[in-house]
Amino acid sequence: MVLAQVKSRQKNTATKQREITLTNVKQVARLTGSPLNGETFPSPNSTAKDYDVGGTDLGIFWTMDSSRVGIFFGDTNGRDFIAGKGGGNGSNWRSNVLAFSNDVDLEDGLTISSMALDTNGKAREICAGAKNNPGKYNTSIPTAAIRAAGVDYVHYMNIYEWAGGNGKWLTNFSSLYASYDQGKTWERKEQITFKPESKFSQVCYAKRDGIVYMIGTQAGRGSAAFLARFKEKDIEEIGKYEYWNGDSKQWVRNKEHAATAVIPGPVGEASLIYHEKYERWIIAYSYDAAYDPKIGKKMHAVVYRDAKELNGNWSDLKILASEKDYPGLYSPYFHPLKNHGDKLYFTMSLWDPYNVFLMSTEVKIQP
Repeated sequence: MVLAQVKSRQKNTATKQREITLTNVKQVARLTGSPLNGETFPSPNSTAKDYDVGGTDLGIFWTMDSSRVGIFFGDTNGRDFIAGKGGGNGSNWRSNVLAFSNDVDLEDGLTISSMALDTNGKAREICAGAKNNPGKYNTSIPTAAIRAAGVDYVHYMNIYEWAGGNGKWLTNFSSLYASYDQGKTWERKEQITFKPESKFSQVCYAKRDGIVYMIGTQAGRGSAAFLARFKEKDIEEIGKYEYWNGDSKQWVRNKEHAATAVIPGPVGEASLIYHEKYERWIIAYSYDAAYDPKIGKKMHAVVYRDAKELNGNWSDLKILASEKDYPGLYSPYFHPLKNHGDKLYFTMSLWDPYNVFLMSTEVKIQP
């Protein structure tokens, strides 16, 4: 049976036609790595010493229960990592690592409770990366994670070339890993495999009323964004995925090519939440103006849009954080347990220190 059309919810008349604005962005705390000279914000974790995580990026959240989140990171190097040289320096390279946190009081930063470890007590690689297939795999990068029908999943892209040109990264495939034991062990779900040119090579997930919504792009930062959905219980059955076609205004089952753009490019690493108080979807993502046909100049920012319906009209692009204030910024990921009030928290990566930082922003509705 085809999924029923998304039902429109009763909207508060005071917020019906107004857009979200995110203001007063602050760098709350360091999440990974070691503090640099002159840093004045909190650094509650010693990831280099405790888990051999000296340099890393991303920080992709997903909800495991009402007080626990998982956090996936990207390419990671050990405690001898040297900040200021960007990613890729230091020993013990892992394509991705995984942390867990029970900290829901984020005003002073987010404390990591534990990480998935190897037999030496160091953070271990979850999604098989370059060391598993040298010469063919460059690395395996998480793009999103979600708990669906009680099982934890991570979507990742298997990269063979970063320099694909025109804002593209070249993949062998994208796929899922699943954990049936609260994130302790993970296994590849080969039946969910997206081809190299897939519109869902990179994704962000959000769950509402038993439905998982998936906004995807081609690998890289130059693509438009597309929309799909499926029931939680069907996450491992790609033939039951439905794709939004804006031309026919219909959901089309099992035909990814039918998906039409819902957000114009360029869209980079994205994060999606539904704000319960203001009843609007918010998406944040990396933006590189060099791949924007309307601008075409070099300018990097973390941006956001909002909408009443995922398959409706999204707001214009709005800047959340700029490279002028945060050089080398990329990859914003919302903390999913903080979607009820007037402050959102998100992680953001900075290239030169090659580490992840917790950020906050105030949420307002336009008058």
